[in-house]
Amino acid sequence: MTEELFRDDATLHACEARVLAWDAAGVQLDRTVFYPHGGGQAGDRGELRLADGRVLAIADTRKGALPGSIVHLPAPGQDELLATLGPGTPVRAVIDAERRRRHMRFHTATHLLCALLPHPVDGCSITAEYARLDFHTAEAFDKEALNAGLARLVAESHPVRHRWISDAELDANPGLVRSMSVQPPRGSGRVRLLEIEGVDLQPCGGTHVANTAEIGAVVVTKIEKKSALTRRVVLGLA
Repeated sequence: MTEELFRDDATLHACEARVLAWDAAGVQLDRTVFYPHGGGQAGDRGELRLADGRVLAIADTRKGALPGSIVHLPAPGQDELLATLGPGTPVRAVIDAERRRRHMRFHTATHLLCALLPHPVDGCSITAEYARLDFHTAEAFDKEALNAGLARLVAESHPVRHRWISDAELDANPGLVRSMSVQPPRGSGRVRLLEIEGVDLQPCGGTHVANTAEIGAVVVTKIEKKSALTRRVVLGLA
């Protein structure tokens, strides 16, 4: 298993680690600050810096085949460097901090959108360029009203924090789960809850800012009717 440092501190941009293994799937480390693609949020990019100054560029991060494993996907054309890596090789794992920051802003903004639109979510995508949520409803949305609501919640500076609950506690409170398409991971005995004070509370393993004010100017750029019971809302950073 890989120690997931980003779960408890999304502001960490680098860490010291050791190579566990590497194969066609990617490089596995004993610990990492790289977030793997999941819950709709894109995986991190960055570098693995070796002690001798060489740098392995990481193009994406994904969950491994085994529970708790994370694989760092090297950019193409680095086979010679990869061949020198062995179990125990020390590296400094460094993410693209600006790209991660945009993920954090967008991901937190989608929680504000969930608070403004209390419908089940049946699709989600969070990238550095935009975020989108698909809501299971036939209701038409008012773009101007949503933009006003987002601006208000950002300006109110609500604290954002996370805590852990047991699988049993989540089972006893099924209303916490808003997503129809992505269910909270189970099996480890605990589930991570994301709370925006006075605004939103739901299971989420992604990365977020510490206060809604840090989201900055975010706007609804598009509202689409994808089907009779699906309304898509796309967010952009102004």
